[in-house]
Amino acid sequence: MNLDALSLRDRQDLLYVFKDNNEWLVPGEFYTTLAGKREKIRITNQDTLITQAQASMQDPRYVQSKRPILKYFYKTPANLLEVNDKYFYLRVNPILNINLSASNEEPSSLYFNQRGVELRAGVDDRVYFYFNILETQARFPQYVNDRITRDRSIPGNGFYKDFDSNLFGDGQAYDFLNSQGYLGFSFTRHLGGQFGYGRNFVGNGYRSLLLSDFGNNYLYFKLNWNVWRFHYQNLFTELSLQSARDVPGEELVPKKYMAAHHLSFNVTKNFNIGLFETVIFSRNEGFELQYLNPIILYRTIEQAFGSPDNVLVGIDAKWNLFKRIQLYGQLMMDEFKFNELFVERNGWWANKFGVQLGAKYIDALGIDHFDLQAEFNIVRPYTYTHTDSLANYTHYNQTLAHPLGANFREVILLARYQPIQKLSLEARIISANMGEDATGINWGNNILLANRTRFQDYGNEIGQGVAADIRIVGFDASYQLFHNVFLDLSYFRRKKTSDDPKLSNSLNYFTGGIRMNIARNRMDF
Repeated sequence: MNLDALSLRDRQDLLYVFKDNNEWLVPGEFYTTLAGKREKIRITNQDTLITQAQASMQDPRYVQSKRPILKYFYKTPANLLEVNDKYFYLRVNPILNINLSASNEEPSSLYFNQRGVELRAGVDDRVYFYFNILETQARFPQYVNDRITRDRSIPGNGFYKDFDSNLFGDGQAYDFLNSQGYLGFSFTRHLGGQFGYGRNFVGNGYRSLLLSDFGNNYLYFKLNWNVWRFHYQNLFTELSLQSARDVPGEELVPKKYMAAHHLSFNVTKNFNIGLFETVIFSRNEGFELQYLNPIILYRTIEQAFGSPDNVLVGIDAKWNLFKRIQLYGQLMMDEFKFNELFVERNGWWANKFGVQLGAKYIDALGIDHFDLQAEFNIVRPYTYTHTDSLANYTHYNQTLAHPLGANFREVILLARYQPIQKLSLEARIISANMGEDATGINWGNNILLANRTRFQDYGNEIGQGVAADIRIVGFDASYQLFHNVFLDLSYFRRKKTSDDPKLSNSLNYFTGGIRMNIARNRMDF
């Protein structure tokens, strides 16, 4: 990297990243065969056997706090507790996200009270692990409560308890606990793996039509291969067929499974294209072992079984232009027939696909740290569904792709600006046109429903059913008090206009809060 070409603000951003990841700094004369045969590491012309983390401490970019707390805490700006041993490193940090919202449309104040802890560590430069646990009490706006009632799960979380909270007024509130963690392995210099419980995301946009992180965490094993211009990822997961609220007593939640792979290729230095394939299936005896093959096409296996499973394929791409612009997109294909899609064109129900187009403009109009993004998403009715609900593209009654499910069009506009180092501003406008399902009629919006319950075979189009328009406007401001500690102010407005007056609603509220070592929690649907 040519550091001379970077602005002062860019250098400050890099320093922030270095502080956050100080176990991965590399001194100028540092060399090692990471995850290969252990060799001596050279620093300042002296050979000694030390770990990556210890070598990082020799880097001039390794920043130490001027005034640690009690000598042991916050010895570096980013970490409450930090250990760098000969064969082991550890980072421990608290998590905090507390905010309060005031709204004229809601009978009680909204709030989000989240506390937790995270840690990351490594052993022998070969094995790594990450873990966090979060305890949350929250009162959501009514449109989120409606979604929770429909899906019997909180978006992005698992099991929850209802409770009546007198805090800031009476009203429905929720108490839920969630965690994520993984073990990482560096098998060779070009092959790594993860075994964990969490979420994954494929794509470059605000949304993903292939695999998003909107839903609850799940058990997974992931392989990453990096060779020449290729990056190949395998993902094998265990999913929940329903939410715990759908299962009586203390019975286990029924399982289903997903296998996915994504192969991306750097065609040029600035252009990348990827191929994605995934299969969702349910087996009483457990994971289908034939899907463990990391290089075979899942469609060939699925057809050998008699097509009992749900296979989706996709293409994604990104193109970086003029050092400031990125064009990106996705094409997801669940099912289609060429004649029905391109020749007959009668709205056959099984022409199921989604398209994403987007663009990012960095340092827009020559303004430092002013970034723009625009994104367009469409998904046909009944996409992500299957002949029965056992193989739909969901986990814990939550979508594995777009939060709106299917049968919609959406436009997203984003603007981000950082006028000074400690102040960040962001604005977003989201406009969606969708067709919702009527009572007892499946128009293809709710992907939890089996597509065999569809209303019609032909004449299907995006927006069919109960037409609804959703408009979201959000403004966020964050001021950094200390490293990874932010004061937040927000304004959020959501208006839904439906052909069914009972489904129409509007909401706007102001939010203030404090956040530490965690991203904002958003319900942009």
